Amino acid sequence: MARGEEILRDLRARTPEMVEALRALVEAESPSSDESACRACADVAGGLAADLLGVSVERLESGGRVHLRFGFGAPPRVLLIGHLDTVWPLGTLTRWSFEARDGRATGPGIFDMKAGVVQLLFALSALESRDGVVVLLTTDEEIGSPTARPLIEEAATAIEAALVLEPSAAGALKTERKGVALYELEVSGRAAHAGLDPGKGANAAVELAHQLLAVAALARPDVGTTVTPTLVTAGTAANTVPAKAAAHVDVRVSTSAEGKRVAAGFAGLRPVTPRTALTVERSVEIPPLERRSSAELFGRAQGLAAGLGLPPLREASVGGGSDGSVLAGLGVPVLDGLGAVGDHAHAEGEYVEIGSLAERAALVAALVQDLLR
Repeated sequence: MARGEEILRDLRARTPEMVEALRALVEAESPSSDESACRACADVAGGLAADLLGVSVERLESGGRVHLRFGFGAPPRVLLIGHLDTVWPLGTLTRWSFEARDGRATGPGIFDMKAGVVQLLFALSALESRDGVVVLLTTDEEIGSPTARPLIEEAATAIEAALVLEPSAAGALKTERKGVALYELEVSGRAAHAGLDPGKGANAAVELAHQLLAVAALARPDVGTTVTPTLVTAGTAANTVPAKAAAHVDVRVSTSAEGKRVAAGFAGLRPVTPRTALTVERSVEIPPLERRSSAELFGRAQGLAAGLGLPPLREASVGGGSDGSVLAGLGVPVLDGLGAVGDHAHAEGEYVEIGSLAERAALVAALVQDLLR
């Protein structure tokens, strides 16, 4: 029996152990907004890594948060990356507890992406040699990785490839992701009584409306570029000309060139309403993961999956960004979506297919082994 098939067989036998590790992570609730909860979850994940891999885990402090990093032997060549934070508020477990039955496990954050963390740890535990592997587990990915990004950029300087344990897209690996940018427009005008003398005012809401029409016109759905105004606020009273108005705008692009074009459009905005002022700020910028960054690794994964006797792999393009997108933007070959098979990310009832845990862990192990060879 080939070594890969042995790993798959052994991991299948360890599926109950994987489920218990998954229970421990899910029951350590870790909303991105709660730094202390994320720290406690990191303690659980660090304990699992120490137990399964016999490794000393670094707890990296950044911006008041803790992130985990650990490596093996030789200088790093292959990065495995995932995140521990979720979108679910503390206390969600009181009404929706971890449960494993009928071939599925469910619980808050299980699909995105605590199952991927478990698969990562068990994949490495199945390898005879892990020299050249480095692992980074972050705690702020769901809010754009503001404190983890320097650590990701530092890791990118030394590695040859990155495997991202984000959940799959209906079982498919993610070979393309849209880039994400979040902008905020703020307009300052002048308040006045809307009935007595509106002409003395400078209507910030009207000016904001002009600007939103201008940015919406930057969209190019034909090439995958969307520009979507989302949260909009203006004014203080129904009978007062608004002196302030603001809007958030969500931008998604499929290519770096489109990201630059849209950024130039925002930079070129100018107020059109007399006596108003406009400020534009970009709070999040995640580059796109283009297929050219993942094609070679996906081809490897296809061949390895076939050698393991697994079903043929599919690939998908998705709208959301990830830390893998940041790595791709830095020139690192990336393969994303290697985590759980399941559904309902960020939605009530998210779940993972228990039978797939060992299969995806074995695929990750095979990829690591092949990249280090």
